[in-house]
Amino acid sequence: MNELKAQLDWQQDSQGRLELRVAGHWTLNTRKPELHSVFDSLRLPDKELPVRVTVAAWDSSLLALLRRLQRLAGERALELRWLELPDGVERLLQLGSAHPIQPGASSAPGGPLTRLGLLAIGLFASLVKAATFLGETCLALLNLARGKARMRAGDFWLALQQCGPGALPIVALIASLVGLILAFVGAAQLEAFGAQLYIANMVAIGMTREMGALMTAVIMAGRTGAAYAAELGSMQANEEIDALKTFGFPPLEFLVLPRLLALLVAMPLLCAFADALGILGGFVIGAGLFDISATQYLNQSLELLNLTDFLLGIFKSLVFAVLIGLIGCHYGLASGRNAQAVGQATTRAVVSIIVALVVSDALITLICTQLGI
Repeated sequence: MNELKAQLDWQQDSQGRLELRVAGHWTLNTRKPELHSVFDSLRLPDKELPVRVTVAAWDSSLLALLRRLQRLAGERALELRWLELPDGVERLLQLGSAHPIQPGASSAPGGPLTRLGLLAIGLFASLVKAATFLGETCLALLNLARGKARMRAGDFWLALQQCGPGALPIVALIASLVGLILAFVGAAQLEAFGAQLYIANMVAIGMTREMGALMTAVIMAGRTGAAYAAELGSMQANEEIDALKTFGFPPLEFLVLPRLLALLVAMPLLCAFADALGILGGFVIGAGLFDISATQYLNQSLELLNLTDFLLGIFKSLVFAVLIGLIGCHYGLASGRNAQAVGQATTRAVVSIIVALVVSDALITLICTQLGI
């Protein structure tokens, strides 16, 4: 049986000019000649090096040879001219010759004014995308109200189970600890005036108007908002959303509406649950450190607390639910198509949600204060 060989030698063309010939089988399991010894065996009379590639079989070994030949010709200031390259080899050589991005190299050209302009353009593009997403979501909600939205009830119940009962343990833990902290910090100040009984008032008002809704929203931002961004970002990377569009399923109605509606249902219930456990946590401090009975604590809580305070917290939870759902889904749908982009989208979603929660809470509180609510 003849042994397969790889050939690399000099030959003359029909006009008597020297050219380097690559022939035979250039595969991993064949013996190959040494490039430097063949290359240095002759000296070319001009600065052009014709290379004729007529191989019977090839794999990455041929590409490695041609890339080494390119580097060697560059060192000798020779211009390569390829002859009879196999199909696909020229394209692979172009990809291999592409200059990689140097670590630490800046991709932003120009000075500070140019970078400021690019930043403004990027910010404007982000605002356009966000406004488009918000408008399309409003249209999807309108279709839902008219009974024409393509949303599956099963998706809604699954999303509700994940962001509702699934979040109860962590919400219960955080709300109880927040109530304990509020009571303990307030008791340290009220004790100086002998007014420890007013711990109940402070905890009740603080939990129902502010901390119950805000802490629940922060928990849901890290738990549910991040999950929405990661789920939709993974679907974007796997081209599942493109497949939905191809089959005529609107992604906003099919993917966003169930998640948004589930949050709108779950957040007020979780907020009321957090309010109750926060007040219970304050009672633990009041009863354990200051001997306040359950009857005294309950009566004192209800004396100052009214329905307006409770409904204000519920209203905030609804606003927070909309922010969590919209921002999480927006960053998920706007994600790139690789694993790194999905991680970046999830991180941006959580950061943006928390900033939006704090800003919206401050605005609502300011408006309510000005209106005397």
